[in-house]
Amino acid sequence: MNLARHSISSTAPVSIFDARFDPENRIFTTSTPAGFAIYRTWPLQLIRKREITGGTLSFVVPLQTSSLLFLVGGGRSPRYPPNKVILWDDALAQEVAELEFREKVRGLACRRGWLAVALRRRVVVFQVGETVARYGEWDTCDNMRGLLALATAAYSTLLAIPGHQMGHIQLVHLPPCPPPQPIGPPSSTPPPRPPPAPTKHPVSIIAAHTSALTTLSVPPSGRLLATTSDRGTLVRIWDTNTGKLVKEFRRGSDKAEIYGVAFRPDEREVCVWSDKGTVHVFALTPGSGASNRQSTFSPLTQYLNLPKYFDSEWSYAQYRIPSQSAHISISAQPARSATADVVDEEKCVVGWIQVSAEDQLQSGRSLPFEYQLVALTYTGGWYRLSLPKSSQTATASSPSTPSSYSPAPAPSVTVQHPLSTSPPSVRTMPTQRPRSTSGSSYTTRPDKGKEREREEKPGRECILREFRRFGRWDGWG
Repeated sequence: MNLARHSISSTAPVSIFDARFDPENRIFTTSTPAGFAIYRTWPLQLIRKREITGGTLSFVVPLQTSSLLFLVGGGRSPRYPPNKVILWDDALAQEVAELEFREKVRGLACRRGWLAVALRRRVVVFQVGETVARYGEWDTCDNMRGLLALATAAYSTLLAIPGHQMGHIQLVHLPPCPPPQPIGPPSSTPPPRPPPAPTKHPVSIIAAHTSALTTLSVPPSGRLLATTSDRGTLVRIWDTNTGKLVKEFRRGSDKAEIYGVAFRPDEREVCVWSDKGTVHVFALTPGSGASNRQSTFSPLTQYLNLPKYFDSEWSYAQYRIPSQSAHISISAQPARSATADVVDEEKCVVGWIQVSAEDQLQSGRSLPFEYQLVALTYTGGWYRLSLPKSSQTATASSPSTPSSYSPAPAPSVTVQHPLSTSPPSVRTMPTQRPRSTSGSSYTTRPDKGKEREREEKPGRECILREFRRFGRWDGWG
């Protein structure tokens, strides 16, 4: 008798079409076959869900932490035509406006009072207030991915979009973003001041890559720009004022699809994630306390004509997203290295959070605050990761060259969340635990391609502090 292999699950798999953070990573939105939901990022908590009948949504974009959301239909049975952007006021639970185009909407970016819409060969910008008014329009090269990035901090002006030539980026400066309106009693922290006017006109074009772009990312300040191409091996960081290359990091040596790049709020580190199922963390400045890995031959590159590969900077920390099954258990087995010969694919999106001193004291830590990562998978996994200790991540490689900019100061905003009830079944893991090989635990799949980075000295693994599921425990169908 020849029996095929089947996975046995007591619950239907979670299906998430899209997940994305707001610019401050305080909340995130998901679109599913039943509608959309809004979650608090950490502690993970469902804030609101909206069931939408008659079709599905391609993605839902929150206007920072306001009640306004931008909805775009998609999937096999779109709820709205894919050439429309619906403005949804979640406080009223209804549509308040719509924008219609002659072609499919490819991507969106927004900040307070502004919306940028990416079409296949142009980007259109709108002012959003009591009314919605068209502000401007810029032509681009073929932009099937809908790439664009918008700086969202107070007084920021940058809009980054693809240029007219493949691999180029246009830098557009919009009117300054207004500071947020204070809520509650007056704060002792002084409001942010507008930056000084530039002494010379900033650059408008950056020739970033020779192949097609796959991601564009900017920090809230808009002072830096991260770019990747369809080769998926390098991440380049640019100074948006001078157009100069600040850093170049190597994700790997084999081709991959990079899903995104996220800057730490103080602009001292960046994280990168791809279809390899791995999140890589790179130190952007020496002040981050970590040192990126380099080849043992890197000191010889100044004396010998070695390939540029040997002078590359590799991530100092990684985390491999495991393939998820219906039941996940974590039990003892030999720990898997970050550069093990297995890659588990999980499409995900990653954002930075700041763990406050009060939260750390509860876990026995005494640092003033700590930056951590939250990874959201499209199968409903929520991972909170802490970075390795700087003393443990330091390597024998030469220190990174200081960049020509000063990192942004660490934010000191206290967020008051509207809901205070704690979600069920929280698993907190103060130390990293190995994974089980039992049938009901993490499953792995053959490697998609051996990377030469495994020949280098492996970086340290990020520590899994907490794993949760979203999309099912809250009663979502």
